[in-house]
Amino acid sequence: MFRSRLSSFLLVKGNSKALYNHLTKTASSSSSVVREETSRFFSTGIVRRIVHDFRSSPKYVPSLRNVSTVQSLNAKSNEGLKLLVNGGPHAQKMVGIWLFGSAAWVFSMVVLGGVTRLTRSGLSMTDWKFSGGLPPLSDEEWLHEFDKYKQSPEYKRVNRGMSIDEFKFIYWMEYAHRMWGRALGIMFALPFSYFLRKGYITVRLGLKLSTLFALGAGQGLIGWWMVKSGLEEPPSEYAQPRVSPYRLAAHLTSAFAIYSGLLWTGLSVIMPEPPAESISWVKGAAKVKRLALPVSLLVGITAVSGAFVAGNDAGHAYNTFPKMGDTWIPEDVLEMKPLIRNFFENTSTVQLDHRILATATLVSIGSLWWLTRKVDLHPAVRYLIGSTVGMAGLQVTLGISTLLSYVPVSLGSAHQAGALTLMSLMILLIHTLRKPSPSLLKSLPKVAKTI
Repeated sequence: MFRSRLSSFLLVKGNSKALYNHLTKTASSSSSVVREETSRFFSTGIVRRIVHDFRSSPKYVPSLRNVSTVQSLNAKSNEGLKLLVNGGPHAQKMVGIWLFGSAAWVFSMVVLGGVTRLTRSGLSMTDWKFSGGLPPLSDEEWLHEFDKYKQSPEYKRVNRGMSIDEFKFIYWMEYAHRMWGRALGIMFALPFSYFLRKGYITVRLGLKLSTLFALGAGQGLIGWWMVKSGLEEPPSEYAQPRVSPYRLAAHLTSAFAIYSGLLWTGLSVIMPEPPAESISWVKGAAKVKRLALPVSLLVGITAVSGAFVAGNDAGHAYNTFPKMGDTWIPEDVLEMKPLIRNFFENTSTVQLDHRILATATLVSIGSLWWLTRKVDLHPAVRYLIGSTVGMAGLQVTLGISTLLSYVPVSLGSAHQAGALTLMSLMILLIHTLRKPSPSLLKSLPKVAKTI
């Protein structure tokens, strides 16, 4: 079948240059087959807009014919496009839906984890099993779990006198968070095994997914390591029990890393080539990428600093803006010894750091838009930059509103979801700015054609 397809293709096209053109067109068209599925995970519709812009360009060819032939040719060509999925467009679609579904699941896990923390439910379960178990089903079992919780520092110092119904609420929140994570593991592992059996997964993709699965399994251990720190007696009799900010930051950073890996891999499956219709657009994308990479790093650092704000309950201090109380910089920002501890354990310093980083992030993203407004770019790239600026402004607004409102659950969880959304847009932007394959570059005109 491969020889017959290749022969007929060469007879029609007539030369190797046409083969390169056909490869790039079919590879580009494969990115559109899952645009409807990915839009359900991004309320902003960014992926759908990119695919729409890509299709509307004059060189776009909607046919998916001969994709499997092109994949076979690419596997034997050093310059050809190396796809992550075998089996043609249907396999790409199935694997893409699965990866985006897994990423959306992790997104929901992060939001649910934030709600669990904000409702002070995370320390309600005082033990942990890797495989989990059934919740209490009788009054006796509930009383047994409640008795175990009564031995914890949180009950003795914060929730003394709590009723059984109030305990049930925080218990169910933590139980749901744990079981939702275990369900994600099953939801990831079963399709992974199926796609491996079908031969869809290449070695390169298999290694990436195996690493992400191992990180996901380790995430449960990190979560319990974090919770365990909150079950220990605080160093001072006046201190409230809470989890270690270092362990909370590790837990949240690990979740962000898993989500980012799933999102990037899913994009690479459905969009093996970046949107590029001319050499001019490719050069413009390279210029933007040099600016976008440090900005994306700043976005990630700001998100991690937010984890230390949460771990130190720093959002409940200095609920004023732009000043912190009556001053711009509190007097106790450097009172801890050694000095480095202030940046991770000092409530004043941690909140000040987050304010500075958030402002720097907003200014950097705005500068990215300003410096690239005259660069010749693909419409999808320009739209992404504009969307990222809007999301950065919204995220800063959410952060200020959360602070001024003394961190209500609704705004606090929305602010955490906003951080992950902003990171998603930066990942999508960096992915769209990739350099095309050599085969695609050879076939591009210097300037994009217009209708």
